[in-house]
Order: sequence, then structure tokens, then C-alpha cells
Amino acid sequence: MDASRALVIVDVQNDFCEGGSLAVEGGASAASRISSFLAEHAAEYDAIVTTQDWHVDPGDHFSEHPDFVDSWPAHCVAGSPGAEFHPSLDVAGVDAMFRKGQYAAAYSGFEGHLAQYGDAAGHADDSSTLDEWLRERRIQAVDVVGIATDYCVKATALDAAHAGYSTRVLTGLCAGIAQDLTLTYRDLETAGVTLES
Repeated sequence: MDASRALVIVDVQNDFCEGGSLAVEGGASAASRISSFLAEHAAEYDAIVTTQDWHVDPGDHFSEHPDFVDSWPAHCVAGSPGAEFHPSLDVAGVDAMFRKGQYAAAYSGFEGHLAQYGDAAGHADDSSTLDEWLRERRIQAVDVVGIATDYCVKATALDAAHAGYSTRVLTGLCAGIAQDLTLTYRDLETAGVTLES
């Protein structure tokens, strides 16, 4: 019997796509490709979840003079249009949404908590983490897609592998910041993550 598998869609938000405050080239195209993939393959997954950067006051993660390593221009402010999912991403079949980074930098979806609807500030610290939610559903394997390959996708996949999930990154359904993702792919493979195009 195949392991129960979840699809984790990472940070496909307006601010990370063309026209956003921290745009990744190819972000909008990745959103469309993920939606096309879902149309054909959603039934193959036992769960489909999304993550969102959801910054309220993330401290020095935001900077007017960012170094683009540890500090960044303001992005994905909680409740703003930039924090919303890109319109090309079809979230109709998503089972749960996890928000991260309210008061600190957060790259991995495993730092996120289940979004609580009706809370405009996005407070979710007392709700399930992604890991707790997946374990409750006996998920054993995860596929990770989204934005950006070399930051939040990588961090999410590494945490998934570290937590014991059989982990794949579907590289064709991601958009990266760096032109050359060789080092990112090497780090993922070293951690036991499978790469599939």
C-alpha cells in the first residue's frame, strides 16, 4: 500500500509573483502550473495544504535597506492584497491553510499554524502546526511546490525530511530566485529529499 501523501503548496502569494513587493520571476507561471497539476492529480493526494507568509510585525525581517539574505522589503503584510494567494492558484480543493511569520522571520511551512478564520490579524499560535495536522491524518509523505525554490520551498522540504516524512520537491512546479539552483538542489538531495521535474 502506498504511503499516504500530502501536497504542500508554499507561499504562492501576490507579493512573491510579478508585480509584488518581493517578486520572483516565474511566480505567476508557477501558480498556473500548480493549478493545472491539481486539476489532473488532486485525487492522488490524501491532503492538500497551503502556506502563507503572514507578517504582522516580523521585526528586522523587514528593512528599508534590505540585504536580501536576512532582511527583505516589506511583503505579505497580514490582511493586505500582497498576502493573498495569486489569482492563478486554484485553492478550491485545499484542505487547510497554514500561516507563518506573524512576529518573526519564518521560511518553513513547518513554522506555520492553521489559519483561524475571523481573526483579521491572523493570530494562529494556539492552533495546530503543519506537522501536528499532517500526523493527525497519518500522512507519511509530502510533495512540496511553490515559491521560492531556494528559500521557503527548500526550508519546508528540509523540515519535512528532518521530521521523517518521505519528501519530494516537484521542481517544475516551483519558482526560484537564483538563476542557478544547483546548490539548493544539492542541499535538498543531501538531506534525503527527492527531486522530480
